[in-house]
Amino acid sequence: MQKLNAARLSLFSNSILITLKLIVGLATGSVSIISEAIHSTMDLLASIIAFFSVKISDKPADDIHPYGHGKVENISGVIEALLILVASVWIIIEAVKKLIIPGEVESIGLGFIVMFISSAINFVVSRKLYKVAKQEDSIALEADALHLKADVYTSLGVGIGLFLLWITKFNFLDPIVAILVAIFILKEAIELLISAFNPLLDVKLSSDEIKVIENSINKFSAIYCNYHNFKTRKSGRVRYIELHLVFPENMRIKDAHDVCDKIENDIKNSLDNSEIMIHLESSENSSSCDNCKNKCD
Repeated sequence: MQKLNAARLSLFSNSILITLKLIVGLATGSVSIISEAIHSTMDLLASIIAFFSVKISDKPADDIHPYGHGKVENISGVIEALLILVASVWIIIEAVKKLIIPGEVESIGLGFIVMFISSAINFVVSRKLYKVAKQEDSIALEADALHLKADVYTSLGVGIGLFLLWITKFNFLDPIVAILVAIFILKEAIELLISAFNPLLDVKLSSDEIKVIENSINKFSAIYCNYHNFKTRKSGRVRYIELHLVFPENMRIKDAHDVCDKIENDIKNSLDNSEIMIHLESSENSSSCDNCKNKCD
């Protein structure tokens, strides 16, 4: 519910800002303001995608999707990044046209006031989204928050550019600011595309997370012989961890199972939303027995 409320807030704020920017951009003839309106439109599309992806990703696992629906959030992140890429290229094209065929920018004061208002609103909303994204470990909300954070800087940049235009009367500043905004958005899109796409390829967890898992496993190294086939991946907010744990051949299954339970609980206490699969092996049937620290009788 908290994730959905945050997504709704983003939808509402983006809708208001698009309306404001489009009205002022068309009234003033400023390509930088219009580029910001396009950026906010992409943010709105991203918010819509994030809203529905959050709803779907929270569905429990079923017969068709035994690992749940978490990767829907990553798919939405990829789509959002591609939308931003398209928008940034379009802004650059329009800004270059404006450099070749200059035009007058009117009502500059109204323009930079709207830009600073937009920046303030996005700052508040993005902080809220980041907070919920971290609490819920949601890539979709994190992507949405990243868009709005970028909007804070781009709106400020456009506002400052309009202010300088107002002082200097150099109309070429408007498309130049628009191009700088587009380059910033392009960088944001590439970073988002990488972070959203990697989990779709079942990339391993981060080095810090793997270190936490290995520390939990090694706490009980005096009891088992060795471990191997250690694999990790992430789907949505769920971390999937699997490994083979080798025990002395004379150890009872119940005792070995108890050790596995302790390792699983220790990992889950350190990393939320973890699903752990441990396969038990006997040193008698494993090549790992060569490194066994608990030699069999």
